[in-house]
Amino acid sequence: MKFELWLIPLFIIASVLHGIAGMGFPLITIGALSGYGLTYAIILVLVPTAVLNLVAWLGGDGGICHNFCFYLKKYLPLVMLSVLGSAMGAYLLLVVNSAYLMLALSVVVLWYAITSLLGKKIVLPNTTASLIIMALIAGVVGGATNAMSSVLLMYLLSMTDDKMTIIKVGNLCYFVNKLVQVIVLKDIIMTVPMATWGVIGLLTVLSVVGILVGGRVGGYLPTDKFRLLILLILLLLGIKVGWQGINMLLI
Repeated sequence: MKFELWLIPLFIIASVLHGIAGMGFPLITIGALSGYGLTYAIILVLVPTAVLNLVAWLGGDGGICHNFCFYLKKYLPLVMLSVLGSAMGAYLLLVVNSAYLMLALSVVVLWYAITSLLGKKIVLPNTTASLIIMALIAGVVGGATNAMSSVLLMYLLSMTDDKMTIIKVGNLCYFVNKLVQVIVLKDIIMTVPMATWGVIGLLTVLSVVGILVGGRVGGYLPTDKFRLLILLILLLLGIKVGWQGINMLLI
């Protein structure tokens, strides 16, 4: 893939939004880059996404050491289960038509976003079974489509309204998901030409600048506005993913 100017505003806008809402970067960029193929698009945004997840998880109040130890220790079961699901999902990406994965994801995301926007808050039971099921599903979706946030947020928003917890735990799981993808897709990653790695490096730097700007803006966003923003993002992305899946089946 050669460097194209339209990638600059795409990655900056997506990273600013990620800084504000704590999610959205991989879904937006993957949707825009889908014309290059889902597997290749995932690889192209793999490094920028992992870096942004790391910044969002470890940065901010408390410091790097506190955020690393506190959230990793407290939410370790969720992280480990999502790792297992991520490995399964990344493998599915290699053997299953991704169009079917994207259509299934679209249905789930749209159902959740629409019912929530209508005021019907989905409250998952705070049980071990609920944790296991949602973590595995989030991991599979993340590994196969890079859209873990759409499922993981369903669980996090049902468990807490604390904006900081949602952002920190979400990005922790997203980051681990990226590490799993690197391991499973390593053979494909090794074939990426050096010129493309140069593009990836530039886009990563621009994305870090964007998330820092978005983080500043997000600090002034009230909790209710934050939740509404996430639901609107999920609604739009659910439509986008579904449309993309349909087009892939028609080709």
